[in-house]
Amino acid sequence: MPRLSVVIPAFNNEDFIEDAVRSVLSQHDADFELIVADHSSTDSTWSLLHTFADDPRVTLLTTPSGGGAPANWRRVSEAATGEYLKLLPGDDLLYPGALAAHIAALDANPGVVLVSSPRDIIDARGGVTIRKRGLQGVKRTRQPGVDVVRTTIRRGTNVFGEPGCVTMRRETLEAAGGWDGQFPYLIDQTSYSRVLFRGDYLPVDHAYAAFRVNSAQWSVALVNDQASQAKAYHRWCREQAPNDISAADVWWGNRKAEAMALARRGYYLVNGKRMRAAA
Repeated sequence: MPRLSVVIPAFNNEDFIEDAVRSVLSQHDADFELIVADHSSTDSTWSLLHTFADDPRVTLLTTPSGGGAPANWRRVSEAATGEYLKLLPGDDLLYPGALAAHIAALDANPGVVLVSSPRDIIDARGGVTIRKRGLQGVKRTRQPGVDVVRTTIRRGTNVFGEPGCVTMRRETLEAAGGWDGQFPYLIDQTSYSRVLFRGDYLPVDHAYAAFRVNSAQWSVALVNDQASQAKAYHRWCREQAPNDISAADVWWGNRKAEAMALARRGYYLVNGKRMRAAA
C-alpha cells in the first residue's frame, strides 16, 4: 500500500493534463500512486493519458458520463489505496516536494486529519498572476478542525485552497461520507469541513501547488452561483457545529462571500485573455 494516493478526475483537459500528470510523477521523494479517471471526455484527454500507461505508479480508469464533477471525484477516490489522499484537478500542478512535505506533516501529527498549503494562481499558459495565495487569517499552528472551519466561514472564501493544496487521511474522508456535492461550487470546501469536524488541522506554510484559472474550468461557469452557494454552506456548517459557529460568524461570512464573488468576476474580466489556452 502506498503512503499517499494522488487522484486526478480528468474531463476535457487536453491542454493541461500532461503537465498535471508529469508534475505528480516528478515527485521522486515520496511513496505514492497516481490514479486518473477520465469522465467521458470529448477531446483527446483519454488518448494523451495513455502516454503514461506503462508507468507502474499510474492507474488509468474511466467514469461513465453523467453525475457531474462529484461522480468523477468519487470514482477516482474510491479506487485509492494509500493512507493519505490528495485530489489534483486535471488542469492544476504540484511543485517539487509537495507530497513529501504533506506526508511528513501527517506522519508527525497523528491527530491531524487534514493539512493544506498556499498555492500560486496561474493562467492558462502557466504564467503566475498571484503568488502564495491561501491560509488567509489561519493561525500557523495545529488547531481544532472546527476552529479553521469557522475561519473560512468568517473570511467568506476557501482559506484551505483547492484540492491540489490539500492532503487528507483517506479513512477520515471515507468515514465522513466522501466527497460532498450538495454545493457544487464548494464540493472541496464542504468535504474538507466534514473531515475537519472529526479532527485537527495543520497548515504547511509553503506554496506547493499551482491553481490554473482557465476558461474551460467548471468553477468559472458557476461564477454566478458562488455567493448563494457559499451562504448555504455557511448555514450548513452552523447546523453541524452550533456550539462553535455562531450566527454572527455566518452573517459576516455571507457579507464577505458577496464581496469575494464580485472580486472573482473582476479577476475573470481582467484576465479573460490569459484564461484561454494557446492555440
